[in-house]
Amino acid sequence: MEILQAHGMKVKKSKCLWGQPRVEYLGHFISSAGVEVVPAKVASMVRLPRSKMPKELRGFLRLTGYYRRFIQVYGKIATSLTALLRKGRFEWDNKAERAFEEFKQAMIEAPMLALPNFTKTFVVECDASRSGIGTILMQEGHSIAYMSKALSQRLRQSSMYK
Repeated sequence: MEILQAHGMKVKKSKCLWGQPRVEYLGHFISSAGVEVVPAKVASMVRLPRSKMPKELRGFLRLTGYYRRFIQVYGKIATSLTALLRKGRFEWDNKAERAFEEFKQAMIEAPMLALPNFTKTFVVECDASRSGIGTILMQEGHSIAYMSKALSQRLRQSSMYK
């Protein structure tokens, strides 16, 4: 508080929380243990019915995309659903239904991610296959973030060593 005062800044008490074990911020709970998704947001996502139109599917993918760093195989799951968004390809089948349910399950099981400590060493684990790439950013054995991406047909045909 003294530092804020020294720089001529003020704090509005009604917008402050003091001594809280965790704080909700932008759809996440942040605590000393790490960052986790807000269960109420996950519950609303799980209750969503399957998409009947591309517009609804885009909305669902945007919602899950916000939490993509919590889902280790996001790109792999999203591939079959994003394929439906190509012009004239929206036909909900068993593959799309499985991916839709996989997303919901992945969100339910989303892990708590550790907060990074920039004074310690980071470890990046990478994996690549013909269909996609994935990485995990870790520190002291705790996951900090996941990244995965399905490869386009053009990139699948390229050499991994370019």
